[in-house]
Amino acid sequence: MCPDLFDDLPRDELEPLADGAVVLRGYARERAAQLLLDVAAVSAQAPFRHLITPGGKRMSVAMSNCGPLGWVSDTRGYRYDACDPLSQQPWPALPASFAQLATDAAQRAGYASLHPDACLVNRYAPGARLTLHQDRDERDVRAPIVSVSLGLPATFVFGGFTRSGPSRRVRLTHGDVVVWGGASRLAYHGVLPLAEGEHPATGAFRYNLTFRKVF
Repeated sequence: MCPDLFDDLPRDELEPLADGAVVLRGYARERAAQLLLDVAAVSAQAPFRHLITPGGKRMSVAMSNCGPLGWVSDTRGYRYDACDPLSQQPWPALPASFAQLATDAAQRAGYASLHPDACLVNRYAPGARLTLHQDRDERDVRAPIVSVSLGLPATFVFGGFTRSGPSRRVRLTHGDVVVWGGASRLAYHGVLPLAEGEHPATGAFRYNLTFRKVF
């Protein structure tokens, strides 16, 4: 695949998605090279792995974490933990490039500030998907969620407050950032199966950074 056909779209274009939710088109594109270097550094310390759901199913998305807290899942349930269950060591520190982007994007979307204490790093290979779900394991649901797309394009699904309710499908490309909070903070969302492709920055993968304020 050639370089993303959407690379010439306006950068920092704010696209309303729902009440309290926006897409910042290309917002992270100029920072992407540093972000990907930091993804590599984080995954060298806390390797990507396929978590198991409480129901015993293997997630198709490979995951890692950085920051004071990391989101984990196993047969005991979903939760945040200060230590990587594989190494029993603290998760890698939140890179400065990650923290700055999360704060800047939240402000650009109209939220006063975001100081995340957790960043979930997802790696999508072709066929990987994320089923509709709510981000509700956080004690602080006043803070917005910031989600950064890097690499191959994907279709993001954003719905309401029931899994079976109406939803929108939005194509996300390299450098796009989605921010949602306020009235949309507990909206269901997911990612359709990733199509095969090749991106000049990430090869056959898509990476996603999801910033959250847990406490």
